[in-house]
Amino acid sequence: MMLLTSCHSEPLSLRQALRYAQDNRPQLESVLQHYRNDPERLAAARHLISNMPAHYSYRDTSAINAYYATALEVMSQDITPEHQRDTLRDISERCYPGMTHDVVSDIQVMTAGYLIYSIDQAFEQWRTRPWASHLTFPEFIDWILPYKAAELQSLDCWRDTLSKEFSDSIGAIPPDDSRRLSIYGAIDIVRDEITRDRPPRVLWEEQSGYRLLSASTLKNMTFGSCHDYVTMGVLTFRSLGLPAVIDRVPVWGRNNQGHSWFTFISDRGIETPTMNSLIVPAGIGFYPYERCPKVFRTTYAINPDRLRYIKRSNYRHPFPLCEQDVTGHYCRTSDPVIALRKGTRIKERYAYIAMLTNQGGPHYTILDFGRVRHHKAHFTQIGRNILYIALGYDGKRLIPVSDPFIIEKSGCVRYITGDATVIRHINIRRKYYQSANVVEMRRRLLGSRIQYADRSDFSDAITAYTFSTTEIPDKIPLPHTTGAHRYWRYLGADGTYGSIAELAFLNADSSRIDGIPIADTRVPADTVRRAFDDGWLTNFESAEGQADNVWVGMDFGEPQHVSYVRVVPRSDDNDICPGNRYELLYWDSRNLDWVSAGCQTATDNVLQYDSIPAGTLLWLRNLTRGSDERPFLTTGDGNIEWW
Repeated sequence: MMLLTSCHSEPLSLRQALRYAQDNRPQLESVLQHYRNDPERLAAARHLISNMPAHYSYRDTSAINAYYATALEVMSQDITPEHQRDTLRDISERCYPGMTHDVVSDIQVMTAGYLIYSIDQAFEQWRTRPWASHLTFPEFIDWILPYKAAELQSLDCWRDTLSKEFSDSIGAIPPDDSRRLSIYGAIDIVRDEITRDRPPRVLWEEQSGYRLLSASTLKNMTFGSCHDYVTMGVLTFRSLGLPAVIDRVPVWGRNNQGHSWFTFISDRGIETPTMNSLIVPAGIGFYPYERCPKVFRTTYAINPDRLRYIKRSNYRHPFPLCEQDVTGHYCRTSDPVIALRKGTRIKERYAYIAMLTNQGGPHYTILDFGRVRHHKAHFTQIGRNILYIALGYDGKRLIPVSDPFIIEKSGCVRYITGDATVIRHINIRRKYYQSANVVEMRRRLLGSRIQYADRSDFSDAITAYTFSTTEIPDKIPLPHTTGAHRYWRYLGADGTYGSIAELAFLNADSSRIDGIPIADTRVPADTVRRAFDDGWLTNFESAEGQADNVWVGMDFGEPQHVSYVRVVPRSDDNDICPGNRYELLYWDSRNLDWVSAGCQTATDNVLQYDSIPAGTLLWLRNLTRGSDERPFLTTGDGNIEWW
């Protein structure tokens, strides 16, 4: 009777976890027995065991350890990080295929010795480190205690390895130093040491094979994604008793990519996010220009809402089970109620809120799920000032069940339906919104000049054109009265460093006039050539401290009459490019799908389309090159509103 009563006094989640452990149950019960007289550590052990079924490791530890040994050899070679990445990707595909599909729940392989070691180490850091003493027990449970920060992370002695590797700087500072005693100061000391010993080399393009998630590979990383570096940083911080978690945005509000960063609890008890993995100091301002549709925090604890969704949903989108929605920590949110379109039929009680991103055209990136009640989808904690669409499962696939809608800054919902009875003519200059940096680069045109001369030092220079607007045609016509001259140049306005991407001089039939590139003597020859290489992402610009009177041009060898000049400002290469082929899509509100308005090859840096329904959502594709595309609207005055 006593044993039965004791068993049923354990929380249901713990009893279920122990049953799921199967043959490994005695290992976990011995941990509970070990801490029977220590209430705090017993509570910590119960928490870890109760949530352990949701965490996974490689089943074949010998294979992954062999791969990690190979990775260490590759990372020690004197080759570029890109070469290391490609080598490891090739090795993982040839020699270790399918390992991520052969996994086992931690609760079925966890040993009592390792779990006790991990719990005792975490408590030691919490109780002895000066910057962790103010943490509450729940904060300790979430921010320091977990024995892993990423799925498939090795069950090794990472606390010992990483704390030993990156603690020299913090150990050398006097114990009474105010910086050392604060969490902010201690985290930045450790971050400085990590970046000094292993300068982060973030590779965005592709994965390198299996993630490097052993203690030995983490401390020797020579490249990785933002998420890889954040994972390494959080584990290092926790190994020293510094509270840190991983937050992520699945996709920015007007972007096609997401991002990960670490957040820590300051000495004032304030959650403090970083901005860019480990590259910038902790606590520096957080992306002031970006819009957050959703922000999720990686947790050790199982999210009960996600667990219910997995049990009840017919579609079962692969949402991570151990995540917490923290969008409201970063921005104002809304709980929109979206009416499903009449006639739509879905096969479950859930709907999905998604953003439009580019994957070879408009693609629905699912952010979260909501409950459907009375033919309406109810969503929670949705970021504002962003375009969304609601999807539902029809028994075979996800389909749109609403028109695209914008949650305004005020929280109001604006549906984008268009008006097929009103037809408009539109001009399009870009396929992607302009970032603050692109606007700044384009602004550098203002006040700059096109000049000609008959002397190589331009002492007799005459101005043929002055830039008074940033909206310039592809071919800027020059006055017919300029005559023929040997030397022509682009002279940047003071303070602009002469920044441009491309420069070309054209004759009356618009063909290029070739000559010898020339420039300000302060600019190296290889930089001068960038103004004439037809590359819109290679830029001409003078060095720092040389912002005034910077110029680049052509020596034609003999006088030439220039009819047009082409100046391409520095940008992200998302302006309309002559010679590229484009396709415009518009949203058909009647059929809840995209319709092509036709393809055309650009002859200028502006595309013109007729017969476009007013107020409809638009999407411009570059069929020749590039991957940055975003939906947009045109306003009544012809301006473009990017989403």
